[in-house]
Amino acid sequence: MSNKPVPRVRVPANAKKDELIEIKTLISHEMESGQRKDSAGATIPRKIINTFTAVFNGKTVFEATWHPAISANPYQSFFYKAAESGEFTFQWKDDDGSVYETKAKLTVA
Repeated sequence: MSNKPVPRVRVPANAKKDELIEIKTLISHEMESGQRKDSAGATIPRKIINTFTAVFNGKTVFEATWHPAISANPYQSFFYKAAESGEFTFQWKDDDGSVYETKAKLTVA
């Protein structure tokens, strides 16, 4: 896979105050471990997403460190207690320094 990684998130648009909501994320990424060889016998360089972070209104609410054993197209979900309206920022950091980001709004009533 040589396409640019595509992040996708599923956040409810609306929630009741103090409701526990599930956030689901997925990023299309090959997660190359650096242990395989190409058809010419050369080692394919390691290229994995090593950090996933979810920030809500400027405060980190979830963070994960990933390692080469994580599968391609990694899926991450977590729960969040909706206390106020605002915006999530989701960020994936790659070994090569690339950063992939997407945002989602949440309205709490």
